[in-house]
Amino acid sequence: MRRALLGVPLLALAACSGATEEPLLERPAGAGAPALVVPAAAAEAAYDGVDDPALDVALNEPVEDSVYPRIGDPGVDALHYDLDLAWDPDAEVLTGRQVLLLRSTEDDDELQLDLSPELRVGSVLVDGEEVDFRHEGKDLVVVADVEADERYELALDFEGTPLPVPAPTTRGDFATNGWTTMPDGSTWTMQEPHGAYTWYAVNDHPSDKALYDIAVTVPEPFTGIANGELVDTTEADGLRTTTWHLAEPAASYLMTIATGDYVLTEDESASGVPIQYWVPRERQRLARALAPTPEGLAWLEEILGPYPFDTLGILLVDSESGMETQTMITLGMTDYTTSPAVVVHELAHHWYGDDVTPSDWRDVWMNEGMAMYLQGMWEAEQEDYTLEQLMDYWASFEDEERAAAGPPADYDPATFGESNIYYGPALMWHELRRDLGDELFLELVRAWPAEHQNATSSYDEITAWWSERSGRDLAGFFDDWLLGEVTPARG
Repeated sequence: MRRALLGVPLLALAACSGATEEPLLERPAGAGAPALVVPAAAAEAAYDGVDDPALDVALNEPVEDSVYPRIGDPGVDALHYDLDLAWDPDAEVLTGRQVLLLRSTEDDDELQLDLSPELRVGSVLVDGEEVDFRHEGKDLVVVADVEADERYELALDFEGTPLPVPAPTTRGDFATNGWTTMPDGSTWTMQEPHGAYTWYAVNDHPSDKALYDIAVTVPEPFTGIANGELVDTTEADGLRTTTWHLAEPAASYLMTIATGDYVLTEDESASGVPIQYWVPRERQRLARALAPTPEGLAWLEEILGPYPFDTLGILLVDSESGMETQTMITLGMTDYTTSPAVVVHELAHHWYGDDVTPSDWRDVWMNEGMAMYLQGMWEAEQEDYTLEQLMDYWASFEDEERAAAGPPADYDPATFGESNIYYGPALMWHELRRDLGDELFLELVRAWPAEHQNATSSYDEITAWWSERSGRDLAGFFDDWLLGEVTPARG
């Protein structure tokens, strides 16, 4: 959905049949799914079991989504996913071994996760004991007596040919979410608002942030790429295994995996953040378009404070759209989606969206409105138009977007990620800036993520915080801009 002012792109919105060869992880004899073989001490690789205090950073109070209530289960609080994945590009088969450390939020006789029916499950173990399970559609129901606030280790394995799922949107740049396989066997994933369940068993909701360790095995020359820090690479018998550690909790929609013949270029920001550019070998020239990344990151750090994570990566994939993922930006391989303005937009999400995540999909405006406004501020410094001119331009069509898809915080569920959640909230922030003044407004823009690190937040929480910290009753202001059918008058 491209908008242009004086020829400058303003926004890139975020967002096969199998052969018969054997997959990379040995498939045991038997019908259908593999038998469960969990690597020794898989869960203890990064954490000392379910009671490790280091897991407390991932404690959440998951909720049932008001927009997409069928995805996720508030009975599960995922703490840590240990994923051992192997992708066979010839057979188009994904084999996975998974250990999930979790907290039950209630007394129950079962646990429920999201997992695509395309992935056949072998045995399931809870605390080392094999248990019964049902896999009905996307719902993986594990039969186990659990108690509220107790922690458990759930292990399973799966195998199958992952397929993407329909995205709830009418946008033209993407129609599906989750695992996507290209004709050459390379793969990538983007899954906002949901679709992580196409490639692992997950509580697929933004209110449940968790820690991750991921190992990806692929045949050379492919490389597996995921979130976090690349902590190990091994090569043996024509296979390459990369191991990734994510040190901060992430929502499932912010997780990513890609496989393909990639070339790595390393960089560093002025503040010392290591940056990795992952570019397909046959498209290496596109790496040049990523060179302004440190400059964009430095600009954002001046406004928002230090980058909230230890590493940053940019991954180019064969898609028409792109989005932020935790510690990573996934961009489509076009000149448009690799523009500096888009990189700044997606980088801004690492504070607004990744570090602080909406606890309900009604509040995706929290991510997109601020990222859009910061992108606008950056553009106005780079181009020959002012921020006021840019706001006037966005206002010229915002009412049409609101009418088409609904208010930013009360949108039509079939129109996820459309322009109404970008431009209206960006205009709202500009109006609030004019009311509060630059100094106070920018102070609070910086303070919100700093005070809510690794957290989730709701409409009521963020609007009440802005009222308290600004000394103004802003409830009506936010309701008018975010819930109103008509665009409020601008100052």
